[in-house]
Amino acid sequence: MTIREVSEKYEISQDTLRYYERVGMIPPVTRTEGGIRDYQESDLVWVELAMCMRSAGLTVDAMIQYVRLSQAGDSTFAERCTLLQEQREQLLKQRARIDAALERLNYKISRYEAAVKSGKLSWEKSEERMETNRPSAPERG
Repeated sequence: MTIREVSEKYEISQDTLRYYERVGMIPPVTRTEGGIRDYQESDLVWVELAMCMRSAGLTVDAMIQYVRLSQAGDSTFAERCTLLQEQREQLLKQRARIDAALERLNYKISRYEAAVKSGKLSWEKSEERMETNRPSAPERG
């Protein structure tokens, strides 16, 4: 496949593909005798991995390290495993932060949805709220 075809297939720019190769995020791509990139299935596997890992937050340096270890052969299995385990831990921490943010947003949305129905905004957790004569508390959450 040409770089243009790969770019269209994966919806990433040709510059990004060149960058991935230039910095070592993917191994050197197969080339024709004339030096033109000719992506083979094995090259596409690396492109897919790079895209997946980048979208998951893997750093460029970690991806470069992973490629180098992979190219070094089977003796690097333990190092590759450790690198991936470390990245998994980072993703789990990121997911926990995202889950906390979603929980907070869901709470706020639920309170505004209730306010749309009742005409009153309340930050109380329960649906039933005792009405008092004191002013409403400032927005929380």
